[in-house]
Amino acid sequence: MSEVYADRRARLRDQCTAGGSAAAVVSRPANVRYLAGAAPRGAALLLGPRADLLLCRSQPTGEPDEGRPDESLQLQVLPTVGGDAAVAAADLAAGQGADSLAVEEHHLTVARHRALLSVAPRLRLADLGCAVEQLRLVKDDEEISCLRIAAEIADQALGELLESILVGRTERHLALELERRLVDHGADGPAFATSVGTGVNSGRGTHRPTDRRVEEGDFLSVCLGAAYRGYRSEIGRTFVIGTTPADWQIELYDLVFAAQRAGREALAPGAEYREVDRAARSVLDAAGYTDALPPVIGHGVGLEIDEDPQLAPGAMGKLDACVPVTVEPGVHLPGRGGVRIDDTLVVRPETDGGPELLTITTKELLAL
Repeated sequence: MSEVYADRRARLRDQCTAGGSAAAVVSRPANVRYLAGAAPRGAALLLGPRADLLLCRSQPTGEPDEGRPDESLQLQVLPTVGGDAAVAAADLAAGQGADSLAVEEHHLTVARHRALLSVAPRLRLADLGCAVEQLRLVKDDEEISCLRIAAEIADQALGELLESILVGRTERHLALELERRLVDHGADGPAFATSVGTGVNSGRGTHRPTDRRVEEGDFLSVCLGAAYRGYRSEIGRTFVIGTTPADWQIELYDLVFAAQRAGREALAPGAEYREVDRAARSVLDAAGYTDALPPVIGHGVGLEIDEDPQLAPGAMGKLDACVPVTVEPGVHLPGRGGVRIDDTLVVRPETDGGPELLTITTKELLAL
């Protein structure tokens, strides 16, 4: 992996050089991990004119949630507890003879930006922008392998829950059980806060579990994901509890399933982000559910659960091969509940079989 991290840093350095910056400081945690193999709390990465350096507040632990630093990368622990690694990196860059420094302005606060200038007043600061995020868009085989395992773990946890008794249990209890099962199957932890919604709460994408108990005839919607070696999967499914689904439940479920299928089928290298969104959204628009739709039909996944690209009506850009995304349309009807279906996939060309589905739990409307 050392060669992989070195190559990533070399590509970023080339961009910095082309932009007129002799050095760069990366401070956003996911970006630090992508380039250095690990992102201990408060760490920053210096791409210096003479040497690259990972600066940390304390000695890295190598725990799964922070990763293991690239062994070929120099490591420096700050002498002052609570020191700012990005500020220390700017000081070191100036000491290495840099006259310009690119920084992630979208991550730094105004106070930290001023602190950088105060320790290295002769440095000309430039905005690195989202250069690292753009490098992260297309995943290599190792990254996709981690995503595939994260998806398998989430599938296992969800599958086991479906085999248990659900009536009478609270949303909060089910969410906690799912997160425990993720860890039992080898996850670093949940990829995000697990959402379980039942009855009137079902189908809401950002629902926080409550003490509402599962009742017969309810829709039950679940959205969870696993983190594995830093990479994050996402899956969402909706079921009916304990009885034959009502006609309105079948109709709504079939509609959301059709929208999700349309979105999945639109995934291809060269497809515009907004066209993927439109493919799924138009199915629900035509049925009169425009006001009940989420603002985004899907998004990228990787070291963060919600990263570029965004599959949204106004999104600009086109998909590349080997970009993992979610497709997650849903409809929530206030006072009744709703349906959400969510998968993690990897964009592939038709010659490779089309989009690769990573989350494989059945999308059949089951009565549990």
